[in-house]
Amino acid sequence: MDFKRIDAFIKRVEASETKTFTPVSSKLKVGVDLGTAYIVLVVLDEENNPIACEKQAADVLRDGVVVDYSGALKTVAMLKRKLEERLGTELLNCAIAMPAGTEGSVKTHQYVAEGAGFEVTNILDEPSSANAVYQIQDGVIVDIGGGTTGLAIFRDGKVCEIEDEPTGGTHLTLVLAGNYHIPFAEAEAIKQDYARHKEILPVVKAVVEKIASIINRYVNPSETDTIYLCGGTCCLTGIEKIIEKETGIRTVKPLNPFLVTPAGIAINCR
Repeated sequence: MDFKRIDAFIKRVEASETKTFTPVSSKLKVGVDLGTAYIVLVVLDEENNPIACEKQAADVLRDGVVVDYSGALKTVAMLKRKLEERLGTELLNCAIAMPAGTEGSVKTHQYVAEGAGFEVTNILDEPSSANAVYQIQDGVIVDIGGGTTGLAIFRDGKVCEIEDEPTGGTHLTLVLAGNYHIPFAEAEAIKQDYARHKEILPVVKAVVEKIASIINRYVNPSETDTIYLCGGTCCLTGIEKIIEKETGIRTVKPLNPFLVTPAGIAINCR
């Protein structure tokens, strides 16, 4: 895997939160990522160059399922409007992605995007979306989001198995809140503070080990040489080392795993 290419790409996606880049043409692709902790919209041009990005903290999903439809719709519409104001054009098409195993909620995710004014042109699973960025042929992509841990096993560039279970960043935050006797919001802020990651890693280690046990349930070490991480929870410093120790499989991640999946969703917009 070419991490220099991936990190350069994601760095430009990050930059596009505050700076709008000029597209090569008027054809734009949008990825709408409805996450448990954040809703993210990424805009690429037809050559997959990052153009603009907007995100908003949101509490509208549980384990990949929309539980606050009006809140999700309002947030996506707001982010779409902000992007359109920045770009000076209407955004028409988008792709969306689902945690594996939540296919029954596809229509709700689609209704949210359509209610905000998009035409949904592609629907994917989240780990496969991430592989639009990673471009691996063999290995396992593990997307650890706020509510779920999803994985996709690749052989010869094709998905041969997809799994998802409800353990993710929210569970880490709950453990921190209980350990420090503080509200959930304060614990979430601590979790996102890179300066405190070394302090909190021992506190949340048991949850990370549970995530590793989910991976162990589906991944055969004799058939897999690398686990590729993405998702906001993977921003936790040192998470890859714990997973590698528990699984016995080399585990890697880019500098910013948070934006990999939303960018990959946008790449798949038709």
